[in-house]
Amino acid sequence: MVKKVQKASAAKQPPVQLTGTVKDSAQQIWLAGLGAFTKAQSEGGKVFEALVKEGLAIQRKTQAAAEEKITEATSKMANMATGITSKATGQWDKLENIFEDRVAKALSKLGVPSAKDVDALIARIDELNKSVQKLSAKGATPAKAAAPRATAPKAASKTTKAGNGAAKPAAKRASVRKAAASTTEAVAAD
Repeated sequence: MVKKVQKASAAKQPPVQLTGTVKDSAQQIWLAGLGAFTKAQSEGGKVFEALVKEGLAIQRKTQAAAEEKITEATSKMANMATGITSKATGQWDKLENIFEDRVAKALSKLGVPSAKDVDALIARIDELNKSVQKLSAKGATPAKAAAPRATAPKAASKTTKAGNGAAKPAAKRASVRKAAASTTEAVAAD
């Protein structure tokens, strides 16, 4: 509104007065700018502090929300990892069982005694030793006590069916039997 009044009066005034009016207007604009700058400086610190407080509050809220999301994601990943681990363990156990079964079949085809066979043989030798000791205590001869096993021909037939290399396990069994017989004779002789 000031400009309209000045324009209307400037149109009616001579050019020398117009220059003075422009100078006055420029002076007023300059003073208004300085007043605004001074006011902004004095109140600017307060506004800045208020903005810092608001920013701090927003930062805390976003950090809390981010931590909540991270906690959720971590728990989901832990659950997924547990599920995957249990599935993998189950698959590994299946694979291990298949491998053990196949190795056991291959060894039995080759005539290699299993751990159960060796344990049964040890138990049989222990029984024979006890029998020999009982007989030797009674005064009987060990030749009568050490009768050949009825399953010995079956074991030999299994090894001959296995093919090449099958004579070695049969020879091992025979040597084990001979050793068992000699130990029983030695025990009986004592």
